[in-house]
Amino acid sequence: MRVPSLAAISMSILASMALAAPTSNNLLTWDEAYAKAEALVAKMTLEDKVATVTGEGWEKTKCVGNTGAVEDPAFPSLCLEDGPLGVRFADNVTAGLSGITAAATFDRELLYKRGSYMGREFYLKGAHMALGPCVDIMRSPAGGRGWEGFGEDPYLQGVAGSETVKGIQDQNVLPLSTLLMSCFAPFKSSSNVDDRTLHEIYVWPYARMVEAGIGGVMCSYNQIDGTWACEDEYTMNTVLKQQLGFRGLVMTDWGAQMSGIPSALAGLDMTMPGDIVMGDGYSWWGPNLTKYVNDGDVPEDRVTDMATRITAAWYKMGQDKGFPETSIRAFDRDSAPEVIVDGNKEHAKIVREMGAAAAVLLTNDGILPLSDDLKKIAIVGSDAGPIPMGLNNCSDQACGAGTLAMGWGSGTADFPYLITPYDGIKSRAGDDVDIVHTYDDWDLDKATDISKDADVAIVFSNAASGEEYLEVDGNVGDRKNLTLWHNGDNLIQAVADANENTVVVIHAVGPVLMPWIDHPNIKAVVWPGLPGQESGNSLADVLFGDVNPSGRLPHTIAKNEEDYPAHIDPNFNVEYTEKLEVGYKHFDAHDIEPLFAFGHGLSYSKFEYSQLKINAHKKAKKGGVLATATVTVSNEGDRDGAEVPQAYIGFPESAGEPPKLLRGFEKVFIKKGKKAKVTFEFTEMDLSTFDPESQEWNVASGDFTVYVGASSRDIRQTGTFTL
Repeated sequence: MRVPSLAAISMSILASMALAAPTSNNLLTWDEAYAKAEALVAKMTLEDKVATVTGEGWEKTKCVGNTGAVEDPAFPSLCLEDGPLGVRFADNVTAGLSGITAAATFDRELLYKRGSYMGREFYLKGAHMALGPCVDIMRSPAGGRGWEGFGEDPYLQGVAGSETVKGIQDQNVLPLSTLLMSCFAPFKSSSNVDDRTLHEIYVWPYARMVEAGIGGVMCSYNQIDGTWACEDEYTMNTVLKQQLGFRGLVMTDWGAQMSGIPSALAGLDMTMPGDIVMGDGYSWWGPNLTKYVNDGDVPEDRVTDMATRITAAWYKMGQDKGFPETSIRAFDRDSAPEVIVDGNKEHAKIVREMGAAAAVLLTNDGILPLSDDLKKIAIVGSDAGPIPMGLNNCSDQACGAGTLAMGWGSGTADFPYLITPYDGIKSRAGDDVDIVHTYDDWDLDKATDISKDADVAIVFSNAASGEEYLEVDGNVGDRKNLTLWHNGDNLIQAVADANENTVVVIHAVGPVLMPWIDHPNIKAVVWPGLPGQESGNSLADVLFGDVNPSGRLPHTIAKNEEDYPAHIDPNFNVEYTEKLEVGYKHFDAHDIEPLFAFGHGLSYSKFEYSQLKINAHKKAKKGGVLATATVTVSNEGDRDGAEVPQAYIGFPESAGEPPKLLRGFEKVFIKKGKKAKVTFEFTEMDLSTFDPESQEWNVASGDFTVYVGASSRDIRQTGTFTL
């Protein structure tokens, strides 16, 4: 059973895909889109509107979900397709970075590029809506699908989610393309969370994506305080549509609709894939929804609103101006017409660049970057090698073998190819370097033997997870624990015992335990995460110093599993007792020393922080900037490189917040010997707390502290201001 992260406002964003070239200036405003939608829907019969809001059934359509088509007035069957890292069930597409690894770049520009190329590929495949990105908060590190989202912090999730949305939308796919995918909470469970926590942690990323123009949000499987998420009027209507001003559509996760009338009245706008039980051929809506209206149980105005929201999102994306024919055949892959996605080579370059930018250098005792004088490198571990079953031969990537480049489940895509770490290192090292290797994780004698006389031994291990309809080695979606897979800890120990220049590389869906971390022969630990098809090339770029690492952890790595505030709960009623203290906030509030802090990551250069200056703007306009902080960052090393200064805010004590909250970050490239000024702007929202009684956000009053540093625990400059 997984730990649910909140729900009706659940977790991924739907993005229908792009037009041939970025044409964001041609996107309609919501008012313009609604004007067209209202005119169209006014011509529809009740049955037409019902067809528009009802899926055609599981495994009966071209895509994982399709709505019904309307002939007169003409409105197409909309194709909805997974997923958050690329087009699922399709050939000739890019298998890029997972969300958790994309977040590790802490780079707005790269996050936008990722969204843009994904939007392009969904568009060219004829998918109107892409089920992604995911902004599920990594509440528990063992949760099966946390890797699809952007980490443990709502601010980081909000930035990454909104940049992804913008990238997809700027391919003329914007909000309609942004349908939320659920928190992947289990059936029958109830997520019981207080209203302040709901707004400040779990709704926060959705609010930022609504501001970016997101067009769809998905309600999830679980209950919220005892009410099914897709029947929960408070989250769908009060919070999302009223408080956030969301004008797009709310749809179900696949099979998450539990009723016909209550869900319609609560604010649900589309049911997917349309069945009551997936594949049973029955539907809560379809003809039943028509009957509910005719019987007076559901006002026709409510169905009109459903259809208007859907068609408005379609118009806003410019999809009425021409859209490619759907070439996806999700359930009959062999019959899919071949569509070569132009720009694939450019997309691969983005994946390689992002993979290198996302690689987190956790420790380095001078062994990295690798010297050009090396004569022999030992590569140890199955995670360095190919997938034994072959590419794409496991259901939704649930192999549990070979190198790990993504998790498993519906949030995956097929690999067009996969550059393994061994391939990437061997290619970059060249023919003059002897590369010896073993992919056997259990033969410790062999690992020791090939490592002992190598100039450097690089040992690989991983830890995977995924969606709960697939089980890998007893892990039913969620991880059973936070240990490395495939004898990883023993393998690392054996290699480190044999070679005094050991480098550890870990591909993982989230935090792992590191009982070997203090071994004196482990000179560096590299965390590439889940880097996608260019895995080995991205890693080699960092190991050999062609790229100066600048990745940062989007989650906390604890010393002990019990140090985390939330764990996989076997009970159906999941209480969010940690409240606001999610991730690093819990570690700060309870003075728990992490192994590696949120935001941590080293460079081959050295950066110094100085001259923090803070200005408060008490007379700022409503919603505007209330304070600014400027800091000088100097590159004191001998290499050009990028640094990621992070700004955290300590609220007045009366506000009742955790010790500090991330409220800004910026990746800046600085040449050696040079410096740069970085400015953070803190808006009214950044400095507000949510009041459940008034249902309003209020700016806290009193003394604020600004902490600027290289991680949540590596604070370099502090200052205060008063509001």
